[in-house]
Amino acid sequence: MGKSSDVQGLKDIFKGDFLIGVAMKTGFVMEGMPEVQPILEQHFNSLSPENGLKWVKVHPEQDRYDFEFGDKYVAMGEKLGAFTIGHCLVWHQQVPDWVFRDEAGEFLNKEALIERMEEHIEMVVGRYKGKIKGWDVVNEVFDDDGTWRKSSWYKIAGSDFIKAAFRKAHEIDPEAELYYNDYNVFLPTKRRAILDFLKEMKSEGIRIDGIGMQGHYLIDSPSIDKIEQGILDVNEAGFSVMFTELDVDVLPRPRQSEGADLNMNFSNSAKWDPYVDGLTSETEMKLALRYASLFSLFKKHRDKISRVTFWGINDGNTWLNNFPVKGRTNYPLLFDRDFKIKQEVFNEIKKASASE
Repeated sequence: MGKSSDVQGLKDIFKGDFLIGVAMKTGFVMEGMPEVQPILEQHFNSLSPENGLKWVKVHPEQDRYDFEFGDKYVAMGEKLGAFTIGHCLVWHQQVPDWVFRDEAGEFLNKEALIERMEEHIEMVVGRYKGKIKGWDVVNEVFDDDGTWRKSSWYKIAGSDFIKAAFRKAHEIDPEAELYYNDYNVFLPTKRRAILDFLKEMKSEGIRIDGIGMQGHYLIDSPSIDKIEQGILDVNEAGFSVMFTELDVDVLPRPRQSEGADLNMNFSNSAKWDPYVDGLTSETEMKLALRYASLFSLFKKHRDKISRVTFWGINDGNTWLNNFPVKGRTNYPLLFDRDFKIKQEVFNEIKKASASE
């Protein structure tokens, strides 16, 4: 799809409300796919990396960093004039096992692990100082019931690694915005645990600017009221709100599983993959109306929301083709497998932009 001058882009529709972002798949950045650039120029003014800046990609071995993706990604953001995001510095997934162990293969102690983490942050944030404008410093450290995720990070260092990560990121780039990012923030118990801890951090003088509420939603769940309460509570606690990973899963899920826990996966069957040959018109309209309801909510709270980022450009490259069931045909984004805009979805979002 080439750039169409007679179609108003999303970034212009919501100009003055919030940034419209998109997560860039590694291949799109490295290969410079011609279908992608016109879409970026027309619709988006913020970029996030999907996987290319995660620890296993950028720091695969203890004494080796790989900045090829990062350099090209940042250059892409500069060319676009975009507000460029770094995702993510510390996470329990996609982190090599060596990070937690010494040369003998034994687990590090707390001090050694935090030192290793701080060196990583210094190298990565330092390389893109002044170019990456906001960092997802720490990702997904709470379970849905509000308890700490029992990751290797937590087992070794408790919650202190989180505070140390934010301190180091701010030290290395004092101008960058710093965020905590998580899914299912619409769950009251989880949200309360997140906010209590982040307010504790703030009271200790640690910089944290906002909370990324990952928008991995189902076509009929959670309710708009639950999402809205999350916005209100995060704002009342003194943090900016970002919807960082927006997509809408149109497919049925085993046990109606929600969120983005990558440890969960189920085998494929026709039951879980009903739209191999395309969406029905009824489901496509449901998708359009779901996006409309979400963007009506975002518009209503535009004074609290700084950014809305789609987690991917098009359906053919969405992570939801493989989660929570591998090999499915999903349709969660604004652009189809041929990089063509879903006109019905776009029209409903545009209508929502006029709501107050």
